[in-house]
Amino acid sequence: MRPAIFPLLPDPGCLLLLLVSWLFNPARSEITSLDSGNIDDILNNADVALVNFYADWCRFSQMLHPIFEEASNVIKEEYPDKNQVVFARVDCDQHSDIAQRYRISKYPTLKLFRNGMMMKREYRGQRSVTAIADYIRQQKSNPVREVQDLEEITSLDRSRRNIIGYFEQKDSDNYRTFERVANILHDDCVFLSAFGAISKAERFSGDNVIYKPPGENAPDMVYLGSLTNFDLIYAWTQDKCVPLVREITFENGEELTEEGLPFLILFHMKDDLESLEKFQQEVARQLIGEKGTINFLHADCDKFRHPLLHIQKTPADCPVIAIDSFRHMYVFPDFSDLSVPGKLKQFVLDLHSGKLHREFHHGPDPTDVAPGQPIQDLASSPPESSFQKLAPSEHRYTLLREKDEL
Repeated sequence: MRPAIFPLLPDPGCLLLLLVSWLFNPARSEITSLDSGNIDDILNNADVALVNFYADWCRFSQMLHPIFEEASNVIKEEYPDKNQVVFARVDCDQHSDIAQRYRISKYPTLKLFRNGMMMKREYRGQRSVTAIADYIRQQKSNPVREVQDLEEITSLDRSRRNIIGYFEQKDSDNYRTFERVANILHDDCVFLSAFGAISKAERFSGDNVIYKPPGENAPDMVYLGSLTNFDLIYAWTQDKCVPLVREITFENGEELTEEGLPFLILFHMKDDLESLEKFQQEVARQLIGEKGTINFLHADCDKFRHPLLHIQKTPADCPVIAIDSFRHMYVFPDFSDLSVPGKLKQFVLDLHSGKLHREFHHGPDPTDVAPGQPIQDLASSPPESSFQKLAPSEHRYTLLREKDEL
């Protein structure tokens, strides 16, 4: 008769050690790796997706990997549905086509997507588990504040851009489209909504969306298109929420610099709204065709004293108009010439043609010299760019140069 064989039981102390190890070192979450075959399907089905564009050889990418993974673990505990929040990554060396598609210019870059649409603002906050997790929680919060009484509308902060939707029902296609737009543009506008009996007085012809621009006396603007057509209402809302002339701050300076367009900047005192209004009007009148070739900005003279000193100006000289080409800065001769037809436009055209640069180095072009006057070669050097210093830091990113073709 063969002897019975009993399996050896593990040592109880070993079992305890394994249990403790499992409790304090839970299974790591899988970060979804994106490629050309799966990227559209995964991003289109994700309510919110945070994508890490990285390169293995980049030390900043290597430093971010464990932080990104741990933040994913934290968030997946709170949002277990796989389509609620997706943490994903793209190896830009292996998938250069994807990197080019999303215009990656530095490693690592964290971009946010909503239902497949890439948001304009990438994540530029602190690279810590807490900060990234808080950022995602913020993105998952409701971007629309519900109004309980129309009296609340009368006390809105009129220094902000407000979009207000009046709906019969919250559970409706009209509101769902409105909420989707708010999810994308909530950093640029304040979104509010009212429903049912509260909104009835504003729904005399059906569900209604209005825009309240900054300024106590600025008239409301009404959206006249279909409330279920996302493309139409998004385009209308973006036009209202993202002004032609934007304010540059130290918080958004990196983002604006990275767009790669020269800056046409009005430096003005914070309470000098008259100069700002004149500048906005002339930009709209003279330079609307230059949108996409130059960024139209305004800046607080007190906050941006250093760029002013760079062009030998002080807040006492404001308002001042200047161009920063990211190589040099050029000053518009006289603010009072702003309303001279074509003067501001010529200033911008002279930048594009290289005339501003030539004249700083060699004096007026020969065509600008009166007949009989000698042509002088005036050796000079325009001030270096000041806003280029707000570009992404090399102590935080591996920046791609022209030689670093993706």
